[in-house]
Amino acid sequence: MTQDTFTPQEEQQRAIRSRKLITYLILFAIVMFFAGLTSAYVVSMSGGYWTRITLPSAFLYSTVFIVLGSVTVHLGLMAGRKGDNKGAALWVALTLVLGLGFTWSQFEGWKDLVSKAISWSPNRMSKLTGTYGTDYVFQKDGVDLVLENGNYYLPTDVDGLRPLNAELDEQKDRTGPYLYALTVLHMAHLAFGLLSLLVMLGMALRARYTKEDHVGLWAGAMYWHFLGGLWVYLLLFLLFVH
Repeated sequence: MTQDTFTPQEEQQRAIRSRKLITYLILFAIVMFFAGLTSAYVVSMSGGYWTRITLPSAFLYSTVFIVLGSVTVHLGLMAGRKGDNKGAALWVALTLVLGLGFTWSQFEGWKDLVSKAISWSPNRMSKLTGTYGTDYVFQKDGVDLVLENGNYYLPTDVDGLRPLNAELDEQKDRTGPYLYALTVLHMAHLAFGLLSLLVMLGMALRARYTKEDHVGLWAGAMYWHFLGGLWVYLLLFLLFVH
């Protein structure tokens, strides 16, 4: 009976391929998870009353932070591929700072939502605050309601014969919980990204990355790129589909 043996270089390559495969599988699982959430969101919008909420401007700042972070982490990966651990450490540290900026802007966005009584648990639509038409709009069967003298009407009710306030008083805002779910769950995944950046920074500072073996840096960079792409997708989804 013969037993296959591998050289240290072959073992290293096998480990690198395994690490890359695991990374791709993790990203695929996250894609399917958020695809399910956004699909449920679309189904919930299909009929009845709905709230169209204007996204907080802080979420736009989040986009700037995470896109810039994608650039800096790529530069860190390029440095790692050259065996430049000092350069990799610098760019990864900058990515970490941008990641913390993203986290700050997310909390600012949630704070803005809370100030308008948009909460994680479904709140009554009639309890929402802010400026109607600017901060939020109520819809019925996909049609924006018109607010006149404190009463809500369908735009076809030009004579104001059937105010919908009584119906709205019985409805709960379903948009807020979905909005929180999508952004908070993305933030939860980003928390793991921040931890991976700390590990990558520590590895670079200890000069552990080489031209031949920098798969840990590659995996972390891929995950961060993915988080950036996922956030852009969620933002566009909420801006246009929402």
